[in-house]
Amino acid sequence: MKKIILTSILLLLYGTLLPAQDIEQNVEERLQAFFKEYTTNTINIGTCKLDSFRIDFRKKRLLIYTNERFAYQPLRPVTVDAIYRHLGQILPGPVSYFKITLFANGRSIEDLIPNLYRKGKEDKTRLFNKLEYKSNPWVTRISRPYEITRGLERRHIALWQSHGKYYINDKNTWGWQRPRLFCTTEDQFTQSFILPYLIPMLENAGANVFTPRERDTQKQEVIVDNDGSLNGYGGQGSLYLEVKSRKARWQQTNQPGFAQQKRVYQDNENPFITGTARYAQTEKKKDKAFVEWVPDIPETGEYAVYVSYQTLPNSVSDAKYLVFHNGGVTEFKVNQQIGGGTWVYLGTFAFDKGKNDYGMVVLSNESKEKGVVCADAVRFGGGMGNIARGGETSGLPRYLEGSRYFAQWAGMPYPVYSGREGKDDMSDDINSRSKMINYLSGGSIFNPEEQGLGVPFEMAMALHSDAGTSKEDKIVGTLGIYTTKFNKGLLAGGTNRYASRDLSDIILTQLQRDIRSNYAIDWTRRSLWDRNYSETRLPAVPSTIIELLSHQNFADMRLGHDPNFKFTVGRAIYKGILQFINSQHGKDYVVQPLPVSNFAIHFGKKKNTLELTWKGEDDPLEPTARPREYMVYTRIGYGGFDNGTLVSKPYYSVKVE
Repeated sequence: MKKIILTSILLLLYGTLLPAQDIEQNVEERLQAFFKEYTTNTINIGTCKLDSFRIDFRKKRLLIYTNERFAYQPLRPVTVDAIYRHLGQILPGPVSYFKITLFANGRSIEDLIPNLYRKGKEDKTRLFNKLEYKSNPWVTRISRPYEITRGLERRHIALWQSHGKYYINDKNTWGWQRPRLFCTTEDQFTQSFILPYLIPMLENAGANVFTPRERDTQKQEVIVDNDGSLNGYGGQGSLYLEVKSRKARWQQTNQPGFAQQKRVYQDNENPFITGTARYAQTEKKKDKAFVEWVPDIPETGEYAVYVSYQTLPNSVSDAKYLVFHNGGVTEFKVNQQIGGGTWVYLGTFAFDKGKNDYGMVVLSNESKEKGVVCADAVRFGGGMGNIARGGETSGLPRYLEGSRYFAQWAGMPYPVYSGREGKDDMSDDINSRSKMINYLSGGSIFNPEEQGLGVPFEMAMALHSDAGTSKEDKIVGTLGIYTTKFNKGLLAGGTNRYASRDLSDIILTQLQRDIRSNYAIDWTRRSLWDRNYSETRLPAVPSTIIELLSHQNFADMRLGHDPNFKFTVGRAIYKGILQFINSQHGKDYVVQPLPVSNFAIHFGKKKNTLELTWKGEDDPLEPTARPREYMVYTRIGYGGFDNGTLVSKPYYSVKVE
């Protein structure tokens, strides 16, 4: 009797096992066909494959695992719903009613939807949540006659423009990292997007923008310092002047400061530890104690102004700087509690040749806070490269050199820019961009464990132009790269590294949308790569590489040299960054309007007046970008522009002599 019962049980088990095996084989065949034939309308992600699957008949669940390529595509709620709906339609029998979860690159496809585009629950692990910087920004332009409330105010952004000229160690010569094609090389080409378009757009939206390469194209350089100027270099007629008050006098700090003691610097020589710096106690009243830096400008032109100082134990966050230039006086507040011991960019201004009382920088000890302000060197202009490698400098303006050499001139520690100890400048240049950002942000809420200067960078972006090649005359388009498999999947502030995928996806989406809308071309969006690149692996904050187009492809470069295309690209990246950062903080945003059109000048109704008129432009791609007010900047002759006048109507009357 026992034997009969046992046999019956075995037969029952065998009978249920066979159909399950048949179902699994059927599911596998259909899934393999689905992934082999899978395509998208927006992007060519290559051939996808089924890695594995698991059916849980008891819980009625189907888990599907596909290869990494499936994660290359931009995923949205409507896309994810369509994929699951299609899978339900092709799967056999009862499995089609099971709860299906599809995994790509180790995450469910619904988890690959950026928070910005989700309809339902956000993934809070990749939001900044409590990471909210509350102190004063690194630099604030006080003379701006309007307030920014729904842009990028109080945000600190790092970005850079691919490569630069570097020293090729094994050939003992300087060279470009990329070939010369179609009238340019990538080392120079990407700058034509970053410097004149993207950075000004971000700064106009209120952001503090830092780039680990020199941003000023001015070949001249003048340095005015309390330690004096190098004889015969940097304007020997320049003047450094201290004025004390009854309560405050300028004294030497106990920390080293900047001093230019050489024309040319060798490897591992730091100009920010060879000099001294000065400090004074703060006062609440105006114009008490101050320092003046008066440059002897070698030729009339536009010069970036950089200041330097030491961050002291009782430094204030509102050090008052005044820049006297051809367009008037522009006031800045600098948070000296962060960023001490490097060059801090204020702005770019017009200066006349020679030494003038209307061309200088002034630091006052006026502050709302009780503490000290610190004065060190002030730099005017980008200058020529002065870092020698293999016995000679590059012979080029500093802005054309790689990040490695700017980092040394900016006072970075040796490991930041020379991890290979001078043996491999190309690798050092690639890594120095991220390492410089990490050192500057060390100690901030976004990079709390690393030692550094406390600047709260929230994201980093690298712009390259090497998205691939095409044998045909077709657009190669845009590629995005991010890194999740590092540091246990976390950024330095504890945020999930998939925030970097969100950043990359949002920017690529905006680029494709804006380029296709403005140009009658089928601009290609390529993959979202989760790869081990140092520019996306090393940064402590969300980061992405945007391979904008291909400098090796004629169809791309026909557009790439068009200034209108550069504007469109710059604006698209700016909008993508604006969307990403505000979504990270749960904030609304407003996109700055397009430039005005139909500008004209008429004689005014009153004597000696001119009437300026224009037309505000709505942005059909962005409903928030409606012009409500306008800025009118004026200058006299060939002088510099003033700080602007806020105008509420599309016209403005000016008096003329």
